Amino acid sequence: MSQRQPSPAPRRRSVLRGSLAVPAALAVPALAGAAPSFALSGRPRARWGVQAGDVTAHAGLVWVRSDRPARMIVETSATESFRNARRWQGPLLGPGTDFTGTTRLRGLPAGEQIHYRVLLADPDDPRRTGEPVTGTFRTTPKGRKEGVRFLWSGDIAGQGWGINPDRGGFRVFEEMRRRDPDFFLCSGDTIYADGPILPSVTLPDGSVWRNVTTEEKSKVAESLAEFRGAFRYNLLDENVRRFNAQVPSIVQWDDHEVRNNWYPGQILDDARYTEKNVDVLAGRSLRAFSEYYPLSTLPPGDEDGRVYRVLRHGPLLDVFVLDMRSYRNANSPNRQTEDATGILGARQLAWLKRELSRSRAVWKVIASDMPLGLVVPDGRVNFEAVAQGDPGAPLGRELQIADLLRHIKHRRITGTLWLTADVHYTSAQHYDPSRAAFKDFAPFWEFVSGPLAAGGFPATKLDGTFGPEQKFIKAPARANTSPAETPQYFGEVDIDGDSGDLTVRLRQEGGGVLFTRVLRPGRVGQ
Repeated sequence: MSQRQPSPAPRRRSVLRGSLAVPAALAVPALAGAAPSFALSGRPRARWGVQAGDVTAHAGLVWVRSDRPARMIVETSATESFRNARRWQGPLLGPGTDFTGTTRLRGLPAGEQIHYRVLLADPDDPRRTGEPVTGTFRTTPKGRKEGVRFLWSGDIAGQGWGINPDRGGFRVFEEMRRRDPDFFLCSGDTIYADGPILPSVTLPDGSVWRNVTTEEKSKVAESLAEFRGAFRYNLLDENVRRFNAQVPSIVQWDDHEVRNNWYPGQILDDARYTEKNVDVLAGRSLRAFSEYYPLSTLPPGDEDGRVYRVLRHGPLLDVFVLDMRSYRNANSPNRQTEDATGILGARQLAWLKRELSRSRAVWKVIASDMPLGLVVPDGRVNFEAVAQGDPGAPLGRELQIADLLRHIKHRRITGTLWLTADVHYTSAQHYDPSRAAFKDFAPFWEFVSGPLAAGGFPATKLDGTFGPEQKFIKAPARANTSPAETPQYFGEVDIDGDSGDLTVRLRQEGGGVLFTRVLRPGRVGQ
């Protein structure tokens, strides 16, 4: 297996000993969260840190937010001293994007540690620049020798459990940073736009949970400004900003970026909302989402504005990022015998089949924002995910998944595994046609991990249609247990460059490994 070991100062990320520790990069932003003032004195500042995303062999995206109008400039170098730095002229940051911006870096060397720093220049005087904010990422290698390590999880600042200064904030992000991953896959529910953060919550034992709060997070998000404030909230946490500066991300979205269990065309019956049309809310959220995360398929990078995409990480790994929210049909009893729309929509399903067939990677991770065989209800009669609890032949949204699984088998596509979050506990399921009502597929694994900073929830039931067997599960006995009562969870995937073996570890906050599974390349039914 891979011999890379995590450490507080990773050997290939020497930036931790130098430029990442610049105080300006980690200074706590003003909690007010309002739009920056046009009348601020001094030089532009990047108080919200930096982050990189959708990194490939020769390219990557770098993000920043300014405290006023500014020109974004990025410099890259092979060393943290920034000798022989290469300069990239970025966009002008202004109120149209909430003073955020992303710069695409192209022509980078493959398999190298890239050190970058972002400078913000006064638009009227380019010589006046703020203090640089630094970060680092590693481009995808062309060869497979070094291997790949990445983490995944989701569900951040949910159910009223926000940044608690008494606990050191979202400290699980610091723990993940020390694992030294090549990237982090955020499996959705990056925010809880429908979950206000109150100043304090009384726990069952009588103790008090304290939250950092902001004006935008005091109510459900409806306006564009409120959605922007919800995305900005997580960046108040020093652990998150430090993590973002070291670990590039692959981000997808799910329901809580807009509202719990939303679907296109929904009209809300919720007294908290003055805007009842969920499509209007979703449009505002997607705009803020595109402003606060560096995604290659959202504007201005892609005019279609897709969240679904494939990220290729050398010969060992392709990551297929799904969007199970934007194209789904309405939540229902989910027992229809024909369903062309399903949970992915016809166009996304065709894309996924095509890209899986083209993939030559040893491992093909399907990043799903919802689980397949776990029954996730929406009220008393409707269902939110794929499964509906009927263990028989595929019905409703299961028909689309059956079609996909059949395609994977018949095209002899090997090395697929599914990673997800959403249900606020951690588990491992093995799917096998010998146990299933639907049998025309090859066995595969699904691993669940989360939340990162939200309430814990009891386990849901399994649906037998695709023959899942739960090999591991850890979940609380009651709903919405606080992070002070139950651990937060994240998963780790380590692919060995020599053997190609893939090891999945389900981890909990505090460093404990709960479950480990080693998968061999090219084998079926393991």
